[in-house]
Amino acid sequence: MNTSASSFAPLKIYHDFKQITKAGLAISVVFSSIAGYLLAFDDKNNPFSWTTLVMLIIGGYCMVGASNAYNQVIEKDLDALMDRTKNRPVPSGRMSPKVALVVASLLTIIGIVLLYQINQKTAMFGAISIFLYTSLYTPLKTVTPLSVFVGAFPGAIPFMLGWVAATDHFGIEAGTLFLIQFFWQFPHFWAIGWFLFEDYEKAGFYMLPTGQKDNKTAVQILLYTLWLIVASLLPCLGFTGRLHISMISAVFVLILGLWMLLYAVKLYKQRTPKAARILMLVSVSYITLLQIIYITDKFLR
Repeated sequence: MNTSASSFAPLKIYHDFKQITKAGLAISVVFSSIAGYLLAFDDKNNPFSWTTLVMLIIGGYCMVGASNAYNQVIEKDLDALMDRTKNRPVPSGRMSPKVALVVASLLTIIGIVLLYQINQKTAMFGAISIFLYTSLYTPLKTVTPLSVFVGAFPGAIPFMLGWVAATDHFGIEAGTLFLIQFFWQFPHFWAIGWFLFEDYEKAGFYMLPTGQKDNKTAVQILLYTLWLIVASLLPCLGFTGRLHISMISAVFVLILGLWMLLYAVKLYKQRTPKAARILMLVSVSYITLLQIIYITDKFLR
């Protein structure tokens, strides 16, 4: 009996690690960093390096995982109140807060060391993302709807982090990538806040700009979606340095943006959890497809 239980221990540890680091979210964030790196490297000044890319992937995962682990330690009592989070390792009691804190600390150290090996700026932005997410965004969630605005800053870092990793420079290119993912955060997270409103309410989280599923929230989702479309088209105008997309790719980017805007409009009209959930799923597809279009454009030109 003990042998059977011990044989399952590694599997349980693996699943708990996935949950405490939010593996699905972490992988999508790392994909953004990879996209930024692929957009930035060039054979002359910033040659491609598998070593750098691997360190970016592992270091990036560690940084995101650390942020999520710290978050779950801080919010363990609140997570226990919500259906979507009550079975996480810490609130369920499968992992003690002390163990989770050790995991978060180790991930932080490993992540910063790996990113520092790439260059100092990459490590600095990685550390800033952990600080903002853990020390500002997390505690503000129960205080003000502005928490989403604060959380959009660390959330927007990964796309531009790849560019900084490849170039050791933060300029107009990295700033544009940051701006795109910054605007994307709002319709994405407000859609989540909308269809999970009742669950968030149990823990006292303010995830919608007005605190309610109302007309003003729906209008703000529309506005930020429009600003996202504008930001995503900036690279075709010639003002964003080495970050450039062709007019053909710009058309695809525009179509992609209008697709997301369509579902933002549907949420505005219907104001249902189902419409919000669909918008959230569309937003996830949007940011991934946008990055693929940017990368494809670079390698086909």
